[in-house]
Amino acid sequence: MSDRSEGPSGPLDVPTLEVLARRGSSHPLVAAWAFRPDSISPRVLELELDRTQYPGTVASVRVDVRWFTGGDYTVHYLESRETGAWQCRWDRHPKPDAPREHFHPPPDAAPTVEPSPLDGTHHLEVLFGALEWIGERVAELHDA
Repeated sequence: MSDRSEGPSGPLDVPTLEVLARRGSSHPLVAAWAFRPDSISPRVLELELDRTQYPGTVASVRVDVRWFTGGDYTVHYLESRETGAWQCRWDRHPKPDAPREHFHPPPDAAPTVEPSPLDGTHHLEVLFGALEWIGERVAELHDA
């Protein structure tokens, strides 16, 4: 067991989240964005994805982004369906016995982790890397 603490480094980086919101909205999968609970005291940037690009079995889909001043992040992808949720998460934060950058795989964003498939460290590289992965997921859903 490691002596490293688990958790993000620092408070939310709201200016970076604002950049991610504006730049993320240019992606063809992103339909809208909002800070939750609000822009005065945000806890998460929520990117609503265009559900019309998904098969009918997907009721809603979104990406929740938290970016922290120390450069750590959480990018959580969530598909809501009548049969339940399908989700995964990319994280960068200290985690005992796991790489700092790691991935909680689908279908349930399990507590087990794998090395992150995202290559970048810059906030835009991380977001657009995740959106590229999600685009591949959408293509797989249509092929199934």
